[in-house]
Amino acid sequence: MRVILNVDAITAPLTGIGRYALELAHGLARHDAIEELHLYSAFHWVDDPAHALAANRTIATLRRNLPFKTHALELYARMRSALFRAHTRRMRGFVLHTPNYILMPFDGPAVTTVHDLSALNYPETHPIERVRFLDRHLPRTLERADRVLTDSTFIADEVHARLGVPRDKLRTIPLGVDPTYRPRADDELQAALARHALEAHTYLLVVATQEPRKNLARLARAYSALPSALRAQHPLVIVGARGWLNRELERTLAPLEAQGSARRLGYVDEQDLPLIYAGARAFAFPSIYEGFGLPVLEALASGVPVLTSNVSSLPEVAGHVGLCVDPFDEDALREGLERLLTDEPWRAEARARGVEHARAFPWSRCVDETVATYAELVARS
Repeated sequence: MRVILNVDAITAPLTGIGRYALELAHGLARHDAIEELHLYSAFHWVDDPAHALAANRTIATLRRNLPFKTHALELYARMRSALFRAHTRRMRGFVLHTPNYILMPFDGPAVTTVHDLSALNYPETHPIERVRFLDRHLPRTLERADRVLTDSTFIADEVHARLGVPRDKLRTIPLGVDPTYRPRADDELQAALARHALEAHTYLLVVATQEPRKNLARLARAYSALPSALRAQHPLVIVGARGWLNRELERTLAPLEAQGSARRLGYVDEQDLPLIYAGARAFAFPSIYEGFGLPVLEALASGVPVLTSNVSSLPEVAGHVGLCVDPFDEDALREGLERLLTDEPWRAEARARGVEHARAFPWSRCVDETVATYAELVARS
């Protein structure tokens, strides 16, 4: 099979979609069934994912800083589509896959991945230019796509029910977890934790972009309601880039940070992040809506007990291993955090079962099932 993969999403700092695109690019390049793979980023072909990461950094900076963002985004999309059509006009027998929602114009079989419908369900939690762009372009993409991939059954059901995508177009392919996310011996953790002034097996970890959908303000309020001695023993540590519309979080975290009960590490590089996971006492991810929730899987694979939400795709990812609570109920969050940090029999069982559960989600499975989807289209054409 011959494949064109759009790799615009491979942009630092890598989010869940960027990680997905990166793993697909690496996996397809190694896959026996892929005879030819071309990577397209922004306006041009790139040699490999590292080249894409460098190229996309410039584009991402321009998009953040240009005025009239909505108009600039539309102009960028039109220019990119025109160039892509010119670059692929003579390419026959290829499957196009965009792992980040919006397809570019292409005359052959096309696959898109829709990770969630958060811009439709929670538009107030996204930059307005992103919402307008998806409102304008996503319906056309869903109509044109020969297959629509989703990360979870929850999102597949939602795409079918809300947007009318036929069931026979939809394929659910879960994301994967890298083998670097695993339990670690204390001596492995020491250097990385020292770089971030962390003490092994004490802190409550959160890994999430600081934006409203991640529900971090409620989590911080629930955490602040824990007994002071428990907070002193188990500080709240948040890893992730600062996002948008997070004034409520700033107000809630300020007193905790002043007391030394909470810290924000910002973006942590990929060398240290798996070690920071493995060094945590517990992990919390109370998002109000996720298409998959990759950090939950990374924490489980690291042998760390997890609290997450009982809504959207998160129970699907956590299975019967994570502690799932109502993310809108601060009392439920507080009680869940207390159990997460103090219930030793439950914690011991959760650590062992979490590692076993995560083994069912290698990235190779995601790549294999994606290639099988391409094969359906090649056989049909």
